[in-house]
Amino acid sequence: MIRRISSKWAKTIALQRDKQVSGFLPATAKMTGGTLKRMLNRYGMVYVKPVHGSYGNGVMRVEKGRDGYRYQAGRKVARYASFEALYDALRKETRKKAYLVQRGIHLLKHRGNRFDLRVMTQYSPKKRWETTGIIGRAAAKGKIVTNYHNGGTVHSAEALLKPHIRDVDAKLKSLGRLGVHTGRALRKSFPGISEIGLDIAMDKTLKPWILEVNTSPDPYIFLKHPNRAVFRKIRRYQKFYGR
Repeated sequence: MIRRISSKWAKTIALQRDKQVSGFLPATAKMTGGTLKRMLNRYGMVYVKPVHGSYGNGVMRVEKGRDGYRYQAGRKVARYASFEALYDALRKETRKKAYLVQRGIHLLKHRGNRFDLRVMTQYSPKKRWETTGIIGRAAAKGKIVTNYHNGGTVHSAEALLKPHIRDVDAKLKSLGRLGVHTGRALRKSFPGISEIGLDIAMDKTLKPWILEVNTSPDPYIFLKHPNRAVFRKIRRYQKFYGR
């Protein structure tokens, strides 16, 4: 049975087929010079990320401005006058590995740092998908990814959302439902998966966007959840399906 899907592209294709989930996916394509240029012209800012990779490693933010182009990898920022010069530099960064280009979502911020949410959804012992935990992650100062392994800090989802949303509980419930829909959609294509971790970005209109879905999510981030029962339940479910 397939348990872990490493290809971000394979997961994207599977989710694009599902009507309940596809509207929450930012436009994504395999990166070529043509797709990168077209998406930069349309959106102004995109993220490029390796098809195979984890912990935010290799992710870059690319922008088109009035005075040219720039990209950021980690805290390194480079600027170029032409698209051709930008693309040549990116190809050196990617070392000719397969990459995706994804519409950039301008994340909400916590104390000046971008944040997103990790939604943990699992296939329960009752054989149905259930969202078992939601937690927030804020990027380190000056960084573009929120991953804990890349210097990000963990916060309760409530603390991060409260300054932006009046009814936080209702929003978290809707994100939980989105997690369930996503689990069902992925299991249609990959019947062996039993857990997913959704990386959810919230834009200024408070619309959630699924940036990525991890089929082997780290449960230990939930040790920092204010409700200790959340982590215990996640681990109980993992033991049930043999992780």
